[in-house]
Amino acid sequence: MSDMLSLKEAVLVYLDRSGGLQKLAEDCKPLNETHQIEAVYRFCISVNPSDVIEVDPVLGDRVLCDPLGATALFQSVCFLAIKTLSLVEKIHTESQVNVILKLTHLPPFPEYTLDLCSFPRGHGPMRPVSMEGLAIAMTRVTKYTQGARFLCINDECPCSTGFHHIRVHAPGATESATVRNDFSCMMCSSPLKEDVKFRVLGDKQLVELIHIKALDALSAHEQSSLRYQSVTLFLRDELCNSMRIGRLYRVLGIPAHVQQCSGITWSVEANSVQPWEPEYPHKVSASFQQLLKATAGFRWRFSAVVAHCFGLDVAPPGLYNTLKLSLLLSLVQNRADAKDTFHNLDLLAVTADTLILDRLMTYSLSLARHGIRHQASGEMFASLSRDEHGAGTANIHAGSALLATGGICMLGDLGCYKKERLDAIQSVLESCTVSVFIPGKKYGEDADQQLSFPVHCSFWALTDSTDAPRRSGRADCAILGTAEMGPVPVQLADAFGLVIQCRVAGGEQALLAQTVHTLQQAVQPGKPLYPSCWEFSSQDYQELVAHAQSVQVELSPGAEKIIHGYYMASRRVRTQSQGVKMSVASVKLLISLAEAHCKLCLRTQVLEEDAVIAVLLCENSVTLKHGTSALIIPPDAVFPGDLGDVEGLQRRDETLDELHQNILRFIYTYAPGAGAYITEE
Repeated sequence: MSDMLSLKEAVLVYLDRSGGLQKLAEDCKPLNETHQIEAVYRFCISVNPSDVIEVDPVLGDRVLCDPLGATALFQSVCFLAIKTLSLVEKIHTESQVNVILKLTHLPPFPEYTLDLCSFPRGHGPMRPVSMEGLAIAMTRVTKYTQGARFLCINDECPCSTGFHHIRVHAPGATESATVRNDFSCMMCSSPLKEDVKFRVLGDKQLVELIHIKALDALSAHEQSSLRYQSVTLFLRDELCNSMRIGRLYRVLGIPAHVQQCSGITWSVEANSVQPWEPEYPHKVSASFQQLLKATAGFRWRFSAVVAHCFGLDVAPPGLYNTLKLSLLLSLVQNRADAKDTFHNLDLLAVTADTLILDRLMTYSLSLARHGIRHQASGEMFASLSRDEHGAGTANIHAGSALLATGGICMLGDLGCYKKERLDAIQSVLESCTVSVFIPGKKYGEDADQQLSFPVHCSFWALTDSTDAPRRSGRADCAILGTAEMGPVPVQLADAFGLVIQCRVAGGEQALLAQTVHTLQQAVQPGKPLYPSCWEFSSQDYQELVAHAQSVQVELSPGAEKIIHGYYMASRRVRTQSQGVKMSVASVKLLISLAEAHCKLCLRTQVLEEDAVIAVLLCENSVTLKHGTSALIIPPDAVFPGDLGDVEGLQRRDETLDELHQNILRFIYTYAPGAGAYITEE
């Protein structure tokens, strides 16, 4: 008894020092404003285990090792405080006080960490644990019983009135543990009957969490030999809707084994949920630092060499440089800002050699933080199933696009998709949301429901241009400059934003270079094939991309003038000559490309040279879809020639300087007042 009193004294001291008593008084005020009497009253108390240990080590051990016992101590102290201070007159018994301890953190020790790679094998009540993972499925919010009042059917028993028999939900308990018809009175052993008027309901939601490395099976990363298993989380009340499919979270919770008629299930009652992102290397390798130093003073060279030497495991240097640069820009631009607005860069590559481009995209995908390679036979957006934990509601499972949140979803060859799926892709690209229809009758609801989920990832796709006459019916298109896009409609290509035509310059010579490259890799794996090139490993590129993503950039006045001036001039020219309206999405694409190029060059201010690269990529993309305009640029404007030596880099610099002047003349001719209405646009 003395031990219990000392523990309760420690609880009181902690609540006084931490401000818990003051918060308890504030939480009680709204309860006095209503005349409705309930069976239980719920109070959330924030508990810092470190501070509790300083007050009383025994109490701290109880909080960390026996959370249910610690909850009972806090419940007793809170009830005494409520009665002593006359905070709520409607509370008559200790059972009416439902205390929820919200842990701020847990000690960083293995005993308090749940590794989602392995299954816990503890027995009996388990201590709180911390876990990190990806939300791959969740149910709708449903109701559960927080607490219920029971009365003895024996009228002569004191328990036939009052609040003597109160049952509240405990972590891991099923609904039947709170509400049943076979409970007996503690006083006279007579049956108890629930007073339904006093039942208190709360919100409940189930979420499936899985280790982030489990996505390696769906990505381009090297797969692990480990097996992964998802964990079911129970979110209750204020934690409902605190998690989103496809996001990473750190969860504190209490594991529980629940025995049902079919067997034993294992789940975790979530105690607190916080967004989480694993630590990535934010450094630039010595090789790239050397390159940055060597190219200082040259506006275009660093990104040119980075793209030229990228993907040498797949293709020899010089091939598909424009696509390589675009892939790097897309990797760098995948980020969410402080306002949780996602910045993405969707790519569609048009080619006659889908095999090499598929390999190049797959190699690039391995550099993304979250990269998912979608299989045409799999679910792209979301699917439904019935919840298996007794709620009977719909369980929404993430498809490839939602699993790739914050990263890249690689669609592969669009020729493998049916028209209905292509229409769905176009809709998601345009709206950045996916809708899920839930039939009410099938999942125990009175009405049907439509849920929308944001899609925060970049899409990569490719299409076979040689498939055009048979699939698209656009073989006779006579618009100057347009390219055949196989089975891809123009509306879908417009939704992608950036379209790149991957021509192989050099014809048979380039084909021979690719053949020699592939054979040499097969015969001499791991041997450097191009000693004259800068040597950059995949790790170097991964670190460069991770660092570039974290760079904060801002537009300079010169870059802003070029971007908005080109947009206004292009909109006027194309609307008048081709009837094509340049949407506001074009401005977003231009800014996104310019910012990504600035980041890739490891600068913090977007300069005119970044805007020029953005304009050239965008103009080439629009030309492929709608034909040329008054701004006539070569098909491979960003990489007009070979970059195998310094002279090639010098020729590219001169060409880009000339194209820079052409862009300025185009702006001054067709949008002479662009500087004045930049703000208006």
